Amino acid sequence: MQKNNRSSADNIRVVVVDDSPTARELLVTLFRDMGGMEVVGAGATGEDAVQLVKRLRPDVVTIDVRMPKMDGLEATRRIMREFPTPIVIVTASVMRSDMDLTFEALRAGALTVVSKPGMADPETCDRVIQAVRLMSDVPVVHRWDGGEKAQDVPVSPDWDAWHLPEDIRRRIQRIGMASSTGGPEALAKILGPLPASFPVPILVVQHITRGFAVGLAEWLDSMTTLRVSLAGHGEIPRPGTVLLAPDDYHMRVSRGGVIELCKEPPYKGVRPSANYLFHSLTEAYGSRSMGIILTGMGDDGVEGLTDLHQAGGLVLAQEEQSCVVYGMSGEAVTRNIVDRVLTLDQIARVLSQLVRRQGDEVVAYE
Repeated sequence: MQKNNRSSADNIRVVVVDDSPTARELLVTLFRDMGGMEVVGAGATGEDAVQLVKRLRPDVVTIDVRMPKMDGLEATRRIMREFPTPIVIVTASVMRSDMDLTFEALRAGALTVVSKPGMADPETCDRVIQAVRLMSDVPVVHRWDGGEKAQDVPVSPDWDAWHLPEDIRRRIQRIGMASSTGGPEALAKILGPLPASFPVPILVVQHITRGFAVGLAEWLDSMTTLRVSLAGHGEIPRPGTVLLAPDDYHMRVSRGGVIELCKEPPYKGVRPSANYLFHSLTEAYGSRSMGIILTGMGDDGVEGLTDLHQAGGLVLAQEEQSCVVYGMSGEAVTRNIVDRVLTLDQIARVLSQLVRRQGDEVVAYE
C-alpha cells in the first residue's frame, strides 16, 4: 500500500489529463487558483497520464475516460499496476459506453468520478476541488491487469461463512447495503455471483456524484443476473431485484414495505444517507432485516445500523484489507454493532445461503 507522505503544509500536487484543450485549461486554472494545490503536469492522452505520473509522482491525477490512443480505463490500469496513485475520473459524457468505461475504471482502481466543471457553474467546480482534496490522501495499492488488488485477502478464520444459521436464513426479508469510496467495485463483487432467483430484495445507498447514479445502476445491472435499477417513489421491492437510491434523495421503506424517497436534510453533507435506509428497515422489519456496510469515507449508515443491530437484525461489515477506505465499515466495527467482519467473497457466499437447492427446485427463504 502506498501512503501519502505529504505534510498538511504541502500543496497537493496534481496532474491533469484531458484531450480537450478547453477542459484541460479550465481544470489547470481551477487548481492553480485554489490555495493548497499545485498543477505539476498536464497531458492530452492516456499515454501522457502514464508517463506524467511515472515521472512526476503526483499526489493525485485527474483523467477523462474517452481519449485518443489510450483511454482512461487503460491508463488507470497501467497507473495502478505500475505506480499506484489516487485517480479522479473527470468526465462530461453520459453515453452508456462512456459510463461503462467510467465504472470499469473505478473497478480498476480509480477512486471516484465527478462531472467536468464549467466556469459558470461554481457547484461543479467545488465538487471537483473537493474530490481532489479528499482523494489525494487515500492510500492506494497495486492492481493486477484485471483490476484485482495485488494482495489476496485471506478467508476470515473465525466464522464459517458457508453455513448461515438456519433461523437467520428463514427470517431475512430485506437487505440494505451502504457504500461510498470504492463501493462500485465492492457492489459488483457481491452482486455478481447471486442468481436471478435470489429471494430477498436488496436496497443500496451508494454515495456517488450527482448525475452518475443512472450509469451506476446500468453498469451493475450488466454485472449480475439480478435486476438492478434506481428506486422509484411508491415502488414495492421484489425478489431478485436491487434498488439504488437515486441522486439527491434519501431512500427508506415504509412499514408496508413501500419505497419512499424524500428530500430531508443531508447527513453530514450526503444525500442519500444510508442512515435513513437502515432506520426504516429496523422499523419495518426489525430482526427480519440484514444490514451490510462496505468501504467508504466517514460514518454514514452507522447510526441506522446501531438501531438495526439492537433490534436483532444481522449486521455484516467489509474487512479492512479489501476496503479502499476503511471508514464506514471501520466505524461500525469500532462501535461493536457488527455480527461478522467478512471479505467481499464471504459476503456474497453468505447471501447465497438465502437460496437453497433441493434437487432441481429452488427454495426461497421468506
